[in-house]
Amino acid sequence: MDWKSLAQRAVRAGVRQGIGYMRSSGRDSSALRAVDSLLRDDTTAPADSARSRGRRSADGPPRGAEGRSAGGARRGATGADRRAEHDRARRAPRPRPPQRFPKLPDGGYPGDFRGTIKPLYAPDLDGNADPGEIVWGWVPYEEDHTRGKDRPILLIGREDRWLLGLMLTSRDNVPGGPGDVRTDEHGTPYINIGSGDWDTQGRPSEVRLDRVIRIEPTAVRREGAVMPMDRFSAVVDAVSAG
Repeated sequence: MDWKSLAQRAVRAGVRQGIGYMRSSGRDSSALRAVDSLLRDDTTAPADSARSRGRRSADGPPRGAEGRSAGGARRGATGADRRAEHDRARRAPRPRPPQRFPKLPDGGYPGDFRGTIKPLYAPDLDGNADPGEIVWGWVPYEEDHTRGKDRPILLIGREDRWLLGLMLTSRDNVPGGPGDVRTDEHGTPYINIGSGDWDTQGRPSEVRLDRVIRIEPTAVRREGAVMPMDRFSAVVDAVSAG
């Protein structure tokens, strides 16, 4: 190795020591990089260039990035600004699904059942509506079958594809205890069935006896509870007697 190479190494070593001192003293890093680049020869340029590109991408976006970094954040945006942008993205509104109930039966409502009922007691809380259960479903208005209301129903039998049911109410239309049958001031008969799991507030309920409604299984919103067999029998006996 000739004296010229030795001299270059000595100069570089001295300058690098000076750079280390400047770094430890907190001087401008851009000035240090500029001095350091002057010491590189042609053999180390490719590797140094790659390192320089890595430092540029770490320090900030290149020119022509239109003020945004690789992650899409605005140049000069604070951490709070970026978090606010992420929060807005996470809180994007979702469309609500359409409400199914009350739901008019497919093909329309054929009218209330007028025939002889064959009572059936077969409750099974399997997700499907069965006789002997109190469910929530679409009940048509008596004066206009194209409109209806979501309300509790005691299912007492079947007719082809239809379930047959009686409306429940927690309104005290007639006095008396469980099993008592009376009519209100309009002549509408009700039977008291007491309280049960079908009412979350534990209120006594009554069943209207003079209107047997056809219920489409797909129009049932949910199961409520199983009616005890003795009270179920009292209801169907009262319907048959009427």
